[in-house]
Amino acid sequence: MKILETERLILCEQRQDDAVFILALLNSPGWLKYIGDRGVKTVADAGNYILNGAMKSYKENGFGLYLAKLKDGNIPVGVCGLIKRPGLEQVDIGFAFLPEHEGRGYGFESASAVMKYGREILGLKVMVAITTKDNEPSIKLLNKIGFSLKETVTLPGDKEELLLFESVGYENHNSSLDIL
Repeated sequence: MKILETERLILCEQRQDDAVFILALLNSPGWLKYIGDRGVKTVADAGNYILNGAMKSYKENGFGLYLAKLKDGNIPVGVCGLIKRPGLEQVDIGFAFLPEHEGRGYGFESASAVMKYGREILGLKVMVAITTKDNEPSIKLLNKIGFSLKETVTLPGDKEELLLFESVGYENHNSSLDIL
């Protein structure tokens, strides 16, 4: 189901038939380095990951990570959306793109749209984001969309200390957004 549309992207709910793309994304160098190995090694694993991750979140929370597809060609390029994580009080914005689609502004475009959706549709006043200390591209994007470093955190069951960013209020970074 389509959730958002921007100038170049469509953000829609993930479905199990997106498993081939999700398998590639979860095993891309950037995902493995900055997010971590999720043990998704087959298309069947990816289908289960979607079912027990994004689809479960849509049902339980009314939001989740959305598949970002190019309008031109309907090609999946990444994911961007909202996550309710254990250990964080506020909803977390997350994003990841295949390496061949990085550096084209899709992260900024999709994250700006998701922030607007979170504020205007879901009524979120505060959103957070987490990243590893060495993930310069994500840190740069978070600053660009209005997040500020708040503190460091360690999530339950994890050992790595992460940077926690916070965004309070809203600035319209993407005027060409259609919320469906």
